[in-house]
Amino acid sequence: MNNLVPQLRSLSTGVAALLFAMAVVTLGVMSWTDVRAEVELTVHNLGTSGPAGSNTFGTAGTSGTAEVCVFCHTPHGGSTQAAVPLWNRTLNAPGNYTTYATLSSATIEGAIAPVGSVSIACLSCHDGTQAMDSVLNEPGSGFTNATYQAGTWSGPNQAAGQLINAPLVGEDISNDHPIGIQYGGGGLTAAAPGGTLGDADMLPASFTPLNGVNVFWVDTAGGTAGRDKTDMILYNRDVAGIAGGLQPFVECASCHDPHSNDNPTFLRTSNDNSAVCLSCHNK
Repeated sequence: MNNLVPQLRSLSTGVAALLFAMAVVTLGVMSWTDVRAEVELTVHNLGTSGPAGSNTFGTAGTSGTAEVCVFCHTPHGGSTQAAVPLWNRTLNAPGNYTTYATLSSATIEGAIAPVGSVSIACLSCHDGTQAMDSVLNEPGSGFTNATYQAGTWSGPNQAAGQLINAPLVGEDISNDHPIGIQYGGGGLTAAAPGGTLGDADMLPASFTPLNGVNVFWVDTAGGTAGRDKTDMILYNRDVAGIAGGLQPFVECASCHDPHSNDNPTFLRTSNDNSAVCLSCHNK
C-alpha cells in the first residue's frame, strides 16, 4: 500500500496537468475563433464566406476563394511600402492623392505629411484605382501576380471589383478628415512624449514604451487601462521636412478598426453624442 500512494499521487498530478492543458487549448481555440469571426462577419471579408445579405459587394463579393485574410495580408512576400503587417496589395503613389492641405484651412495647426503609413494601405482598396482582389500573392499557391483576379464579382458599388460608390474615397481626399497630420499640432515626439500640444483644442494623448519606442493613443470612454482597440490609435511617423523625428500622426485607422464589426463604418467606438470626435477634439 505504501508503494501505491506515490503512484496514485503521480497519476493524480498527471490527470490535473492534462486537464489544465486541455483547458488552455480550448481557450486558445475559442480566442482564435473569436478573432477570426471578428473579420469574417464584416464586409471586409470579400471571399465566398462573406456574411450573406450584409456584404456591401453582394453576398459573397467574389466567387474565387473562401479565404478571408488574403485580400489584405500574405504570410510571405508582402509589400514593405506600407507600415502594416505583410500587406498583400500594390500601393498607389502618395503624390497621386489630393489631401486636405490643399484647402489651406486656418484651423489646421499641425504639419501634414504625404499619404502613407497605414492610410495608404486602406486606400489601396478605397481609392478605387484597382480591383479589391488585385493581390500580390494568390491564395494558397503563393504565386506572385499583381493582376490576380480571384473569381467573378457580384453586387452593387463595384465594377470589375473596383469600388465605384461609397465606401469609395477616391484619390481626392480633400473633403475627408485629414490623415497624416501631426496630432495636436506637434509638440509630442517619441523621444520626448511629455511635450506640450501646440493646439489647445486637442486633448492630451497617452503614451507607453513599446519595443523601445514610445507609442501614442487617445483614451476613449469605457476603455480599459492602457492602449486598447477602442481607443483612438495614433501612428508614429518620421517625415522629411517635419521636425521632431518620430511623432504621433492621425491616420485612417486612428478612428476605424478594419477588423471590428462592433460599430457602424468600423469605428473604434460608438459615435453616439459624437464620442469619436470628442475623444480628441476639446470642444
